[in-house]
Amino acid sequence: MNHRAERVEHEEQVERTERAERAEHVGPAVHRVPVLIVGGSLVGLSTSVFLGRLGVRHTLVERHRGTSIHPRGRGNNVRTMELFRTAGVEPMIRQAAATLADNHGILQTPTLVGDAGEWLFKQIDEGGGLARFSPSSWCLCSQNDLEPVLLEHARELGGDLRYATELMSFDSGPDGVTAVVKSRETGEHTRILADYLVAADGPRSPAREQLGIGQSGPGELFSNVSITFRSRALADVVGERRFIVCYLTDPDADGALLPVDNRENWVFHAPWHPERGETLEEFTDERCIDHIRRAVGVPDLDVEITGRAPWHAAQRVATSYRAGRVLLAGDSAHEMSPTGAFGSNTGIQDAHNLAWKLAAVLGGWAGEGLLDSYDAERRPVAEATSARAAVRSAEHSHPGYAPPPGAGGGGPQRGILNVALGYRYPVGAVVGTDPATPVVPDRLDLSGAPGSRAPHLAVRLRGEPISTLDLYERSFVLLSGAGDEGGWHAAAVRVAADTPVPLDAYRIGEGPGAELTPEGGADWAQAHGTTSGGAVLVRPDGFVAWRAAGPVPDAEAVLRDVLRELLSLG
Repeated sequence: MNHRAERVEHEEQVERTERAERAEHVGPAVHRVPVLIVGGSLVGLSTSVFLGRLGVRHTLVERHRGTSIHPRGRGNNVRTMELFRTAGVEPMIRQAAATLADNHGILQTPTLVGDAGEWLFKQIDEGGGLARFSPSSWCLCSQNDLEPVLLEHARELGGDLRYATELMSFDSGPDGVTAVVKSRETGEHTRILADYLVAADGPRSPAREQLGIGQSGPGELFSNVSITFRSRALADVVGERRFIVCYLTDPDADGALLPVDNRENWVFHAPWHPERGETLEEFTDERCIDHIRRAVGVPDLDVEITGRAPWHAAQRVATSYRAGRVLLAGDSAHEMSPTGAFGSNTGIQDAHNLAWKLAAVLGGWAGEGLLDSYDAERRPVAEATSARAAVRSAEHSHPGYAPPPGAGGGGPQRGILNVALGYRYPVGAVVGTDPATPVVPDRLDLSGAPGSRAPHLAVRLRGEPISTLDLYERSFVLLSGAGDEGGWHAAAVRVAADTPVPLDAYRIGEGPGAELTPEGGADWAQAHGTTSGGAVLVRPDGFVAWRAAGPVPDAEAVLRDVLRELLSLG
């Protein structure tokens, strides 16, 4: 070989070596984690909190640099607050929501001047009757106040939360998901190898689109521009009317007014009609100020516009919530009218349903088929809830919404608690249900039927007052009578001792054998729809998985069979 050929070969070798070194230094780092969450808004953060409580390692990526800065999505219903209570974060949320703690009603009026108009309801829980059903209550906490609380709690639980980090691509196979994410601050790419990906990436979900998952439903409903503004004089016009939202119905200046601090910061939702060619740029400060003044009824009201954010209301539900190792949650799975805040609550409850199932499969105490129950349970709930949200928009005359002919709901507030708390899972990880049962029943019935949220019962555990709902998070729970007439307690103890399934057993009633003592002498069996010799099995998410009406010849064999069926163990 001549010197020239040797030099060329040497130079090529050097170039190959330099390329390899560059690839080693700038190529994506590799990060392995059981669950990757895409999206760091309410649903993604809730997923992180719930997984963190269950000890499931996970990474969350969110393309924005921080949490929401806009006061929206403020209504957290009683079921959502029950979940946050169990997760240990409810006190911090109520502290963050203290400014609006006394705002309860929904007002509908032509203007705020004078006494015209009517309260669609003045109190969320007038008379305090909700305490019969729940240890918690509704909470008015805007998204920009709620998300930082969830973020802090998620990190305290060990969550790896990466903001300003964008999902660039992902591939899903039978053994897991490979995703490439990019830091929007440094440009660094990271390859994440995950067992499962939870796509909480919003209504235009790139993950859902890549998977080719379609959507059902009417589609676009209406559009609004959310205008934030300051006005000190408006508090005097509002007076003592502490509403959650006020629907102002003047046909020439309709809109929805929401207090931020009841003093000088407010939000106004104005109708927007892009379908008529109306652009966002047409919402100038002058136009917004004039519209707000006319809607309120005070021509010289002091108004300082501080921001605008367009949004679209739609009614759509994904045709599937699962594609192999990828699962949809929140707005990527369903869109619904914002009236009543059903969308955010439904999404948070998606996350809670999914978290324990991921923990079970990853922990090896459930089969892969358990994850199919996520779609079977949550998708019908979204379909029923989104339809109810659209009806409520019609009931409240939401600005910009022109419901189709014949739409209506039989009067304001009809069946709201049924939707928020009483929905059921007729099929899924449940045994002993009637598949024909309506997802949202005509009346609230929380009497322990399989597929329904387990009843709330005030009890004492080792002298400490709790709700039975506080028992349901990290394990299955079997409740049986203090006398253990059916042998259920002993059967559960034996099953828990020789299977990996986390299962706690409590005897409830009066007497030395009882771990739980009902307050006020309440009959636990009657509350749970069984007898003193029966038993109720509750899932980690607080839904009744199965119940026995009374004793059986071999309680242990029955319980083992039920758990095998519930957990897809073959």
